[in-house]
Amino acid sequence: MIDITLTPATFDVETVRADFPILSRKVRGRPLVYLDSANTTQKPEAVIRASDRFYRETNANIHRSTYRLSEEATTAYEGAREKVRRFLNAASTREVRFSLERIWRTCSLTVS
Repeated sequence: MIDITLTPATFDVETVRADFPILSRKVRGRPLVYLDSANTTQKPEAVIRASDRFYRETNANIHRSTYRLSEEATTAYEGAREKVRRFLNAASTREVRFSLERIWRTCSLTVS
């Protein structure tokens, strides 16, 4: 008989919380606890910084024009699709679709 001992994976809640600036708030004297809902999601610092950088430096439609800002936005968008493709081990970026609904409220990733 083979003895297999399973140990729980280490999950450092404080490290995860530190990624989300809003979770440093206190509500009624206690640390904010946020459970995801269909209405909105809290953003980690990396997403806030990337969004801020986009709106400050690029802010253009993708795949719509040949002017410089649009080209930069398209390059960034396609780069993100490639990163997601690698992460999901998809065969092609054509299998990765992003859709935005209610900007800043809901962002869902659909993989075909």
